[in-house]
Amino acid sequence: MTVDFEDREPALPPTEVSSVLGRIGGTPLLALGHIVPDNCARILIKLESENPTGSMKDRMALAMIEAGERSGRLEPGGRVVEYTGGSTGVSLALVCAAKGYPLSIVTSDAFSAEKRRHMAALGAELTVVPSENGGMDAALTRAMIAAAGEIAEKTGAFWTDQLNNESQLAAYHAMGEEIWQQCGGSIDGFVQSTGTAASVRGIAESLRRHRPDISIAAVEPAESAVLSGGPTGVHRIEGVGAGFVVPLWEPSVVDEIVAVSTEEAMAMARQLARSEALFAGTSTGANLVAALRIGRRLGPDATVVTVMCDSGIKYLSTDLYRSGHTAAAA
Repeated sequence: MTVDFEDREPALPPTEVSSVLGRIGGTPLLALGHIVPDNCARILIKLESENPTGSMKDRMALAMIEAGERSGRLEPGGRVVEYTGGSTGVSLALVCAAKGYPLSIVTSDAFSAEKRRHMAALGAELTVVPSENGGMDAALTRAMIAAAGEIAEKTGAFWTDQLNNESQLAAYHAMGEEIWQQCGGSIDGFVQSTGTAASVRGIAESLRRHRPDISIAAVEPAESAVLSGGPTGVHRIEGVGAGFVVPLWEPSVVDEIVAVSTEEAMAMARQLARSEALFAGTSTGANLVAALRIGRRLGPDATVVTVMCDSGIKYLSTDLYRSGHTAAAA
């Protein structure tokens, strides 16, 4: 594709915004080309990397903080606390910095150093819970939850408690409306990886208000496929797969659960960068593995939408993009 830059209109935001928070949401959909095989559905990917922190979690962080403000549980200048693999923490750090709230984050060395540094740069105070050899499992999730609860009790902080907080569903209902409008109603399937389960649930609920027969697939790590009835285990797909059935999980809104291994997810994320010039994280790789499986089944006349959950910049220090791994994959 050749771009004539002299004739190209400048890509400017439609309006001036008074805060960085005004740039959350409204992300584009992109039709994938090179990575989609013949006889597969059209695959569209929602570029959530264009949110201010490079993550879809900006949406839910803002929704949870604003719900706390409306309820009076979060007062001006009050402290916020959360446990997080990193992306939610970075998003909360952005929102809290913009609104003037001190923030305590409980995270782990199982998640990328970039995320921890980003949170700290935005002013968050970090408590780092050690992992077992850098892996994510149920025990680590529960240890992080316990540490966040202790901080909330000791400081009186507003605990956003993402695994239980239904306030975030409104953010994903809005994201579902964006997808429906951008597709012009032409969508046959939606695929999303599952962490708190709020995004797949909220988007699915929104899409099915318009078209009840849309095929909805949730994605989980094959090494810890608890939603599929398998045993809990250790995986390295950051931000998904808590290791137990999370409170916001609602099986009635999905048609199937697709298990994707860490190895498959990483390989697909690397291929996405090389083939489509989209630099994403491991959960995006998992989404695309599942979307292509479903797209092959639905066929070339169908349209399947999935999500680029965040930017690959968050994972440069991890096994996903360490030079040895990317060179071997090339």
